[in-house]
Amino acid sequence: MVHSNASPLTQAYMRFLQLSQVLDGSKESVQLDANEKALLEALAVRWHAGEPMTVMQAMGLKDLGSPATMHRRIARLRKVGLVETLEDPQDTRIKRLALTDTALGYFEKLGAQLQLATHS
Repeated sequence: MVHSNASPLTQAYMRFLQLSQVLDGSKESVQLDANEKALLEALAVRWHAGEPMTVMQAMGLKDLGSPATMHRRIARLRKVGLVETLEDPQDTRIKRLALTDTALGYFEKLGAQLQLATHS
């Protein structure tokens, strides 16, 4: 049931959420919990801006968990092939987190769902 008092933008966003849930539930999609998704999205925003987050910066995202928890989440994202660590060319002690082709494919699918939601 669509609420008649919902604005077109609200309706489009709700369609996007429905479509993205279908995508997340597919067999080929990597199953991430809400905090892993939030971390991936935070990494993606910084990566897209041309400023990939370092492992230490990611571990400092206190709203997503303690440093130890964040370290485990980063390791999980690496294990499932969504992020990779790259050494900083000026300082090999610094490890930057970059999106993989798998992550880009995931965001490509989400973008397609967003486009579908906003044009229907």
